[in-house]
Amino acid sequence: MLETESSRKRWSRLSHSLSAKLISLLLLVMAGIFGLLGYLNIRLHRQHLEAATLTSAERVSDVIKRSTSFYMLRNDREGLYHTIATMADEPGMVRVRIIDREGKISYSSDTSEIGHVIDKSAEACDGCHSSTEPLTRLNRPDRFRIYRDSKGQRVLGIITPIENQPGCSNDCHAHPANQQILGVLDANLSLAKADVQLAQTSRRMLAYTLIALIDISLLTWLFVWRLVGQPLRRLKNGTRELADGNLGYQLEVGSQDEAGELAESFNRMSLQLREANEEIVAWARTLEDRVEEKTRELKRAHEHVLHVEKMATIGKMAAVVAHEINNPLSGILTYAKLVKKWIERGDAQGSKKTDAQQSLDLIADESRRCGDLVRNLLTFSRTSPLNIQSTDINTVVDRSVRVVAHQLELNGIEVHTELADGLPVTQCDPAQVEQVLLALIMNAIDAMPRGGNLWLKTEERGGCGETGIEVRDDGSGIPADLLPRIFEPFLTTKESGKSVGLGLAVSQNIVERHHGRIDVRSEVGKGTTFTVVLPQGPMFPLVPTTNEPVATKSR
Repeated sequence: MLETESSRKRWSRLSHSLSAKLISLLLLVMAGIFGLLGYLNIRLHRQHLEAATLTSAERVSDVIKRSTSFYMLRNDREGLYHTIATMADEPGMVRVRIIDREGKISYSSDTSEIGHVIDKSAEACDGCHSSTEPLTRLNRPDRFRIYRDSKGQRVLGIITPIENQPGCSNDCHAHPANQQILGVLDANLSLAKADVQLAQTSRRMLAYTLIALIDISLLTWLFVWRLVGQPLRRLKNGTRELADGNLGYQLEVGSQDEAGELAESFNRMSLQLREANEEIVAWARTLEDRVEEKTRELKRAHEHVLHVEKMATIGKMAAVVAHEINNPLSGILTYAKLVKKWIERGDAQGSKKTDAQQSLDLIADESRRCGDLVRNLLTFSRTSPLNIQSTDINTVVDRSVRVVAHQLELNGIEVHTELADGLPVTQCDPAQVEQVLLALIMNAIDAMPRGGNLWLKTEERGGCGETGIEVRDDGSGIPADLLPRIFEPFLTTKESGKSVGLGLAVSQNIVERHHGRIDVRSEVGKGTTFTVVLPQGPMFPLVPTTNEPVATKSR
């Protein structure tokens, strides 16, 4: 099957080849020309052979006439018939007969027809008797006729008039002097030998023509293949090399004709294409270098902008920290001075003892508040390493709910969990994911001071290889103007003193270090929905640790 398909493809390529078409056209033209020349040559040879046969027949007829004249003058019929019979026995002679003016056969080598009268309207007599009076002289073409005998062989008949000579009319007075034609001598010669020679010559000429046609066809094929086929094939291979990317490919120039000029033009075009490609590659490299240079400049500009933003963030952070710490420090300083005054007066052991104890408690609370603030800042600024392991997210969610279950119950919040069955394990740090969930749950609790509903849902993001965790509440919601900045550090919607606004910023940092994302949707008065998406597979390389908060849209 493969060989048949391969043969079919080769034959298709050959039939569509320009060389094959040109050779086929030349062969058809030469076959037509040689055939016409052969036909004309055979026809001309036939005409020459027939002309030679006619000349020979005319001589034979004239010889017979001259040979029999002597016997006719003496009216020696026996000698006449003997001479005619002798002539008729010569090879190639079919018959010889004498016909008088009335069309009666006076004598014939074929004795069966002696005494018969021939039809004057027949082809043999039509030349003389076509007019009212018989002709006394015949042109040469009218004396000959060719017909086929009973055996199917061609026979040449020649009519020679027997004229009334003076010797015949004066000596024997057998015929009057005014009678010019006494009769005709009809000699018939066989053309079988001439036909055989003609057939042999025709076959020989046909064979020579075929041999010449085959030889010229081979020479033509070699000529066309060498001068047309091979240059076109080399040009075809060259174009294929160019199409395959081999720019600069050169063809061998073997002649100075049009094919050679075409090969030279191809070579120049190939070199120009290679030079153009090299220029394009050089420009591409230059462009890449410029792009890299501009990228480095943009990177430096970006780093500068980040540095400026960092300094601005640090300034803002310093202002917030100063404001947050200044209030408890002012209280600590005030109550410390007051207690010192009571001690100096000696009132600390008397009526002011209770007040002094309360003041010391306030100092302790304010100091603890300052410590909490500093600890939150340290937690935000210092990133602990990730402990990646195969984790069941449903277990993390369930554990997070149990941690705050008592607080949820005290705040009158009803929990609804929708944990997906057969959820694939996720490569993550379960402790830090739990920290994110606890931060989101605590925000939800703070948004529902008079109770409400909390929904926790897990799902597999089909086809993405991700696990989704949804935390939704029906609390107060987030104002639209704060929603784009919800993950900024120190941004909080809680009452002053209850939070420094670092929980969501830390949560976002943890999720992004897991190569995940956290999104938020919220509407005032209807609730808030946080969605955490984590990849299920390995997360290498990990996001490098950073002390800078990353601001995105969320709560």
